[in-house]
Amino acid sequence: MTLAAFIFDVDGTLADTERDGHRVAFNQAFSAAGLDWRWDVDLYGALLTVTGGKERMRHYLDRYRPDWERPADLDGLIAHLHAAKTHYYTALLAQGGIPLRPGVARLLNEARAAGIRLAIATTTTPENVTALLEHALSPEAISWFEVIAAGDVVPAKKPAPDIFQYALEKLRLAPEACLAFEDSENGLRAARGAGLRTVVTVNEYTRDQDFTDAALVLDQLGEPTTPYAVLSASPPINGKCFFDLSFARHILAV
Repeated sequence: MTLAAFIFDVDGTLADTERDGHRVAFNQAFSAAGLDWRWDVDLYGALLTVTGGKERMRHYLDRYRPDWERPADLDGLIAHLHAAKTHYYTALLAQGGIPLRPGVARLLNEARAAGIRLAIATTTTPENVTALLEHALSPEAISWFEVIAAGDVVPAKKPAPDIFQYALEKLRLAPEACLAFEDSENGLRAARGAGLRTVVTVNEYTRDQDFTDAALVLDQLGEPTTPYAVLSASPPINGKCFFDLSFARHILAV
């Protein structure tokens, strides 16, 4: 089937936002609220097995802080902390400290020039998506994406396929006409659950996860001067060392 659209995850896929972005912002929100919670790099890696920031805080309390006395309105506290985290995260982005991953801007521009439609399917908030795209790509970049499926627009988070199904519904496209981009096992399971062929670009937190069902697993999308490494699945075609539209079309044709 003819390639019609790319559907991108955001955190870890478009940019390495987790370790030096979201984690730092969570800790700033906890400190501002007078809490003694602190998520170091290793702990945050373990917490990333839970999808969604509010869900991650609940898991942290259940798994790591059963001693912490819950307030009567725990839902309210978690919502407040999550909103504060978003504020601190967008401030970090505005400082320009979180660039896009190699090859992302190139592939997006190539897709736009070829008329390939773009969409996002993520559990992060719409505000986070906007801030990343505006500061790391272009002030107008949010308009490049026809569909922004983000946050709580569907009740079930990844690995449930709901967010990708929502994006496909809004695009009015069959999954066979689209290619998804993810960085995590939960994301891959969500995309595959929606019937999408999926390219995975791993990061330091996800490198050892199970990507058996991916069409292709890379360390990055690559640039002509910064080649990718193929970790599993399809080999490079035409001798190229970076992921481009011809490779995307090849994947859908296989």
